[in-house]
Amino acid sequence: MRAIMRRGLGTAMAVVLAGGLAAACGGDDKGKKDSDSGPVTLTVDVFGEVGYDQLYKQYEQSHPGVTIKQRKVSDLDTYKPRIQQWMATGSGAGDVVMLEEGILPLYMQQRSKFLNLFDYGGKALQDKFLPWKWQMGLSPDGKQLVGLGTDVGPLAMCYRTDLFKKAGLPTDRDAVGKLWPTWDAFLQTGQKFQQKVSGTKWLDGPTAVFRATVLQNAGAGPGYSFFDKDDKLVFDTNPAVKQAFDTSLKFEENKLTSDMSIFTPPWQAGLKRDTFATVPCPSWMLGGIEQFSGASGKGKWDVATTPGGSGYWGGSWLAVPKQTKHAKQAAALAEFLTSPQGQIGAYSAANTFPSSPQAEQDPAVAGSKNAYFNDAPAGKIFGDLVASVKPVHLGPKNEDVRAAVENVLISVGQGKVKPDEAWAKAVEAAKKAAR
Repeated sequence: MRAIMRRGLGTAMAVVLAGGLAAACGGDDKGKKDSDSGPVTLTVDVFGEVGYDQLYKQYEQSHPGVTIKQRKVSDLDTYKPRIQQWMATGSGAGDVVMLEEGILPLYMQQRSKFLNLFDYGGKALQDKFLPWKWQMGLSPDGKQLVGLGTDVGPLAMCYRTDLFKKAGLPTDRDAVGKLWPTWDAFLQTGQKFQQKVSGTKWLDGPTAVFRATVLQNAGAGPGYSFFDKDDKLVFDTNPAVKQAFDTSLKFEENKLTSDMSIFTPPWQAGLKRDTFATVPCPSWMLGGIEQFSGASGKGKWDVATTPGGSGYWGGSWLAVPKQTKHAKQAAALAEFLTSPQGQIGAYSAANTFPSSPQAEQDPAVAGSKNAYFNDAPAGKIFGDLVASVKPVHLGPKNEDVRAAVENVLISVGQGKVKPDEAWAKAVEAAKKAAR
């Protein structure tokens, strides 16, 4: 995958960098300098595996005097309080910051703290993004472009082929997908698995299932989850949420999970052992599994369809806080990283599936195979899934509610909350978090 990026990006990036981005920086065909040009260091704040390292190097080579510093944390729950502090105090944020779909609504309410990217060449970029991805980066009145889309998270299921073989289950990805047309079938398969393989749980934890099924159900139903489209809390009245909670709770009741949350240290360590056999797997998860499983996991993992058909989980935008001292430079970098070629590079490095139609159709994406995941045709698998993604409205307090409810589910697995009391506890936690 990385070889594709190194071979294919140089020429295309040079074209992008020499053309559209110069305009975004305020340059002209006479090569005049920007008002904030000269030696600068641009800081980019991200979480998870974003695949930008080679892109940064390419950008620095094409922009002498620009140095890029990335600040990365492993997961959104660690990232969220940091960016909240930076934005609340008006200092400390990077020149470019990543806004995940769960926190984007909060910062749409604080959009005056971000540059309007329409003022930096953004008006010419619309056709480079999926329509719904572009729309979600706009203010409600359409007058401010707050963020440029990075990836989308079409949902699949990652599984350990060696552990499936040990349990007497099929290992071929098409046959595996047929094991679980529904989440109930997935649970039943997990029960059979754990009867055969002692010491290994079926799932990493309830949180991944809950996040996946909430969006899956909401996308197929009302188009919103914890909050309706007026941002009123409807956690306890939205059938899509109750169904997702009940589905997740069943796995806890049947002791089928390791009670871990993604990207936490225990989860990272669990990947290197035979701790769990499956992980709900949006495209970006592949990069995390590869990183934390390490060389010993290569060829042991594969990718199949998700229970219940299509779905998505995750996806982000890049925005530029007004705190930056290098507005034009930062806007230009955000445009470059989210350009079709930038998204191809990120996908090639970290499996973050593009939100750019041009990038999705590029052979480096559409025809890609993932050597780590048993040569799975990742480009086709996720490309087929992304066509059916239906975006879900998320309220400003979405992440607070999600984290509170996930803690209740984990408490069930730990024996701290009885299953028949879990929903009432979750409703209580959701209402408290939404205040």
